[in-house]
Amino acid sequence: MVGANRKLPYLLLFPALAVMSLVLLVPLGYCFYLSLFRYSLGTGLRDFVGLSNYISLLGDQRFMASVFRTLLFVSVTLTLEIAVGFGLAVMMHSLVRGRGMLRAVVMIPWAVPTVIAAMIWGWMFNDRLGLANRLLGMAGLIPAPLVWLADPALTWTVIVMAEVWKTAPFAALIILAGLQMIPIELYQAAEVDGAGAFQKFRLITLPLLWPTILLALLFRTIDALRVFDLIMVMTGGGPAGSTEVLSLYNYKTLFSHLDFGYGSALSMALFLLVMSFSLLYVRLMARRAV
Repeated sequence: MVGANRKLPYLLLFPALAVMSLVLLVPLGYCFYLSLFRYSLGTGLRDFVGLSNYISLLGDQRFMASVFRTLLFVSVTLTLEIAVGFGLAVMMHSLVRGRGMLRAVVMIPWAVPTVIAAMIWGWMFNDRLGLANRLLGMAGLIPAPLVWLADPALTWTVIVMAEVWKTAPFAALIILAGLQMIPIELYQAAEVDGAGAFQKFRLITLPLLWPTILLALLFRTIDALRVFDLIMVMTGGGPAGSTEVLSLYNYKTLFSHLDFGYGSALSMALFLLVMSFSLLYVRLMARRAV
């Protein structure tokens, strides 16, 4: 009877795990299979080349540049998202009146579809009709309208702002949940011992909130590494390929050049990149739990 009870949870989980394995492993396996071929849908040629596509990746300057842009995008946006998200979470946690209204307002950007958000930000920074140039011109900060989406540095600035505006509320919601789990008695005891605000933050808030921050980083890193729709709608990878991240290069290889062999190798590279970061965060969270 005891043995049957021990097996019951696994039996109940088996159908869901089987479906998840089927949905995940079959496409992944087929993608790896295609990556072993020189397969162009345009010409119909399909030749087995083994790991040649993966070797070609190492010498592909466009691939290396797209990986660098992706990692730079992830590092900058994550830093800003966690900082802004933490500030919003503290504000929502400490506010007594209007807390529910503030939470609803903060979550509006997260609820906006990414494609719509990209179009809104694109129009805001349009060089002729955009609100940004109009406000900066009225304030006398610029002598002439800036062509935001034609200069690589300005374009990346707009993309990062749009991404942080869109996703910081998600980080704030996760961090808020962590703040609400910290017992208030710890702060009261620290005040009795003469601890100031900074000491309470350093010795109580940050250590107890670190697992929650890691969780927010895990979710946001996975999402940021796969960023596609925001950049695709706003710039299409331009100007002159300066905003072409890995997922966008992968998309163009697959569906513009119809190179399914090399495109599948790019997909596997993106998968390995996401998996590496995911395992790193899981390991860090497991270490904190010990």
